[in-house]
Amino acid sequence: MATRNRTRKTTLQTPAKDGVRVAIYTRRSTDEEHQPFSIDAQTSRLDAYVASQPGWQITHHFTDDASGATLNRPGLGQALMAARAGRYDMLLVYRLDRLTRRIRDLATLVDELEKVSVHFRSATEPFDTSTAAGRMLVQMLGVFAEFEREVLIDRTRVGMERKAAKGKWTGGTVPYGYQLDRTCDIPVPNQVEASVVRQIFTTYAEERCGTRAIAERLNQRGIRTRFGKPWSGVTISNLLSNRVYIGDKVFGDITVTDAHQPIVAKELFEQAQSILTVRGEPGSKRRASNSDYDLTGLITCPACGLKYIGTSATGRSRIYRYYTCFSRVRYGRHGCDAPRLPADELDQAIVEALLEVYTRTDVITEALARERQLRTGKHRALVAERSGVLHEITTT
Repeated sequence: MATRNRTRKTTLQTPAKDGVRVAIYTRRSTDEEHQPFSIDAQTSRLDAYVASQPGWQITHHFTDDASGATLNRPGLGQALMAARAGRYDMLLVYRLDRLTRRIRDLATLVDELEKVSVHFRSATEPFDTSTAAGRMLVQMLGVFAEFEREVLIDRTRVGMERKAAKGKWTGGTVPYGYQLDRTCDIPVPNQVEASVVRQIFTTYAEERCGTRAIAERLNQRGIRTRFGKPWSGVTISNLLSNRVYIGDKVFGDITVTDAHQPIVAKELFEQAQSILTVRGEPGSKRRASNSDYDLTGLITCPACGLKYIGTSATGRSRIYRYYTCFSRVRYGRHGCDAPRLPADELDQAIVEALLEVYTRTDVITEALARERQLRTGKHRALVAERSGVLHEITTT
């Protein structure tokens, strides 16, 4: 077996009878739209370089339109598969950084190619991995390529921070409810989507409707996200926590207030944040529906801010029921030293308080008035949404 492997390696190192089979690899980074090294330019120069070499012929062409910071690229994967299958003798690139910009990845790729007796060359840089000096030069050029990448990243980050400090848009997908004004480089409200955003905040903060229920309502009405997908609870939660809707520009540690026109009032946004904070705690903070302790998850610990949960202690003749801070249950007194509350007495006190409240007609009247106010607000929001849809239809 060892003899067979050595024979195969020697055969692959020898050029084929018809010449050296060359596979060219080209790549354009997603952030290099204005760079001269486009895929077409690389291909034409590689074709000319191969034509100038006696006995060389191009048998494969692999290409990618992706960042060189990762090896997870379709074209590169196909090139490595073809190399393992022995379909070419040399992999040729226009420049070393077209293959990768990381020295560690470069060493991995070169080693993998050498294992299957495929050499690696650059059309503009003087090295050949078939020699020890060439392999050393490849490593040196890889160091410079990685350094250049890091410098580019730093410059890009600094540029984005400068834009963010001025309240400008720093790239990426514009949040639902906005569209990008390319003249001023800031997001501006989309009339139809902005109306939906206001409804989401109002329904969540004032009606206390959950994120999943809101998503279900929108889907039932046939409203979809900007990408045509159904709404989900996670999508609604992310939307509710995005400060872009009150006009803030947030980029890393930079926050610029009133950077663009808001969609939601700050009071409504902060009200939604407080509800998100309470509902976003661990499961121990939420009320368990199948618990014998009716107040589980409804009592906030005055010491640590977590919720009280139901606990019990077995005595000689009976079981004692308590409401205890979750942190104290899990970590003991060093987690929280808030006192335990007797569950039976507290449940009875709450029932009596509720009976007293529900016998007051002024509370019911106030609740009805509040509901009418909410419905009026929802009606206005729907009217605004209808107006926006009609405007969009007319424009189309």
